[in-house]
Amino acid sequence: QVQLVESGGGLVQPGGSLRLSCAASGSIFSANAMAWYRQAPGKQRELVAHITSGGSTNYADSVKGRFTISRDNAKNTVYLQMSSLKPEDTAVYYCNAEVKSYSGYFYLRDYWGQGTQVTVSS
Repeated sequence: QVQLVESGGGLVQPGGSLRLSCAASGSIFSANAMAWYRQAPGKQRELVAHITSGGSTNYADSVKGRFTISRDNAKNTVYLQMSSLKPEDTAVYYCNAEVKSYSGYFYLRDYWGQGTQVTVSS
């Protein structure tokens, strides 16, 4: 089994910054793609940023130029640096990872973190 634990959320004023972290632990052979999603009240969950195991990234148009996703493969950890935050960035942010594990055979499975609240308000 694999666990994803997020940290770093909180309350920040518009224009401020936050850094989210998500550490994967457990039965991990390798972590493939990792991503951050968010879900605002009354809205569907949406992809914020995605990073491959090789470091290629892509972003939602709404966060391009403001958010940066990165990862530390040795620590199986993904980060989301958020700058110039806006009230519309308020949401629960979820970490997602595709993990390869071994239990007599290799298998891929998708995992989600429990979510961390980000609130942007003055």
